[in-house]
Amino acid sequence: MLLGHEAPRIYTPPLRELTPDTTLGFEMCDFAEALGFRLVPWERWLLVHAFEIIGDLDGEWALRFRTVLVLIARQQGKTFLTTIITLYFLYILGVALIIGTAQELDQAEEAWDACVDAIQSDDELRSEMVSAKYGNSGRRLKLSGNRRYITKASSRKAGRGKRAQLVIIDELREQTNWEAWNAISSTTLAQARVGMLWCTSNAGDPYSLVLRHERFLAHMALGDPDGWCRDVGDSLPPAVDDEGNEVDAEPPAIFEWSARPDRGIWDREGWCEANPSLGYGFLTERALAADIRNKEERAARTENLCQFVEAISEPPFPVGAWDAGIDPDSEVPESSPVWFAVDVAEDRRHSAIAVCGQRADGDWHVEVVAYESGIAWLESWFRDVANPLDPVQVAIQGRGAPASSMSSVLSAIDGVQVTEVAGADIAGWCGRFWDAVSALDPDEGARSDATPVRHRPQAALDMAANVARTRLMGDAAWAFDRKRSPVDISPLVACAYAHGLATRVPDQPKKKFESAYAERGVLTV
Repeated sequence: MLLGHEAPRIYTPPLRELTPDTTLGFEMCDFAEALGFRLVPWERWLLVHAFEIIGDLDGEWALRFRTVLVLIARQQGKTFLTTIITLYFLYILGVALIIGTAQELDQAEEAWDACVDAIQSDDELRSEMVSAKYGNSGRRLKLSGNRRYITKASSRKAGRGKRAQLVIIDELREQTNWEAWNAISSTTLAQARVGMLWCTSNAGDPYSLVLRHERFLAHMALGDPDGWCRDVGDSLPPAVDDEGNEVDAEPPAIFEWSARPDRGIWDREGWCEANPSLGYGFLTERALAADIRNKEERAARTENLCQFVEAISEPPFPVGAWDAGIDPDSEVPESSPVWFAVDVAEDRRHSAIAVCGQRADGDWHVEVVAYESGIAWLESWFRDVANPLDPVQVAIQGRGAPASSMSSVLSAIDGVQVTEVAGADIAGWCGRFWDAVSALDPDEGARSDATPVRHRPQAALDMAANVARTRLMGDAAWAFDRKRSPVDISPLVACAYAHGLATRVPDQPKKKFESAYAERGVLTV
């Protein structure tokens, strides 16, 4: 019989021997058993390791980890474990506020329901319950002493204005932008002793922007054990201070039950690595095999083996060409001119500014230099870089695009010269960018005479380049399709337009028409 692994394949090691004096985990296990909960080995292991403390329980102490990532295959009992943690924080630590959140509110409510059910089934716990309210916008549990546990949907408003000691974020992989994370992650900031973001998820894909960044930080702190960081790059640049020194910030702790990247979906050892509950009663080998058989391979890898999948649809460029252009050190010399472009997401929630210039080796370089929420910030950004003596060159789609409304705004800035992309240029510039990317196609690149384009690893750009859809514009001409693409592709469109502006052929002055017969006349036979 197969048994899931007790310890995760990848995890943040403890600072010292874990004993009842150096971690809250042992007390949490005893608390769970006193309530009648039966823990399987991996759950005990995780509680002991994730709730390590610094300091002395008899004096000054604090939780070691402020952000914890638990990566594990589907259906392992995450909700059950979250219930134990929540009850311990409420009843033993006596915290004032716990927030549960998920991309879909019903996921957060599932954990809340389990917690309330556990309280109502125990006389001692129930005696401290004041109220439990079920609302359409979230649920609220209140205990004596004004202790609360509330649920919120993941959004830019989640947790704002609140100070929580524990934030539970379920299925972090579903957060495809930074809005919810930025709102919720600061709620535990002001907690000196007990303040934790408890994040659970199975593996992510190129859409999982937040999870990929947090996992990147955690893996890098462990020496990049799978080589994944080297291959994909980070979604955000390193944090640096005013003097250019990289900020030394504590990375998130990670506890990752995942199959090794080289394992196939039918590798039983990989099943044990990613499914620690396997063989402990509620998850059987037979059930797992049936579930894998009924899925596409990429879904089985993500959900059952907890392996990160880097491609989820047919990319707009030849396979391997975009990745071949990744160069972490790519840059444009200071003496070389650069061209900018602006694009706005289909829903107008984000905007991107890209730059293109020629490298010292003659290849083109594109880069997203700014990517933020909304569109109002674009004007102030260009006012800061405007140069009346040498106007900044900016491309923006002139009609029929979300960015078009910004054309007149940017044109009014002294020191900014706007070129509107319209008509045949839209397809022409997209096609020329495709040629430059495809010049690095491992299979077909040798046949292309286009100058290659290279770029640094940037998650928002790389994601768009891997999943962007296209639309026909007549005959064989095409353009990137913002509406049908599954994610915001404004970073990619901005790069294409910046490259188009940089490589355009200047307009030639029109010559006066002269008849070919003006001098020679017409010969009639």
